[in-house]
Amino acid sequence: MSGTSNVGGRGVYEAGDQRNYKDSEVNEADRYKEGKQNSHLANDSKDERSIANKLAREEKRQKEPEPVNQEAADSQADPTLPARKHGNEPSKGAKIDAEIQQEEEEILKKKGIK
Repeated sequence: MSGTSNVGGRGVYEAGDQRNYKDSEVNEADRYKEGKQNSHLANDSKDERSIANKLAREEKRQKEPEPVNQEAADSQADPTLPARKHGNEPSKGAKIDAEIQQEEEEILKKKGIK
């Protein structure tokens, strides 16, 4: 039927996206590893996981360490670092934060805490 159309070329109508893979290609491909990251929302009402599965997953999550964002951790140490790292001048607020942080460290050194 698609051969008699005057609208477009034959390639438009052929199912070129449907491919049959060899068994060797399928076995070598990365497997699913129990779904993709963030594919399930914890509070999704339409999620079909059982309550027992949800509880088991939450127990695993409690044992896992919190992921650490390195850039956020660096900005806690030096508020002007993210801007300088990207080649920009730090904002006025970041400069003030750095001054306050430096003053607080000096006060703590005088008290002998740090």
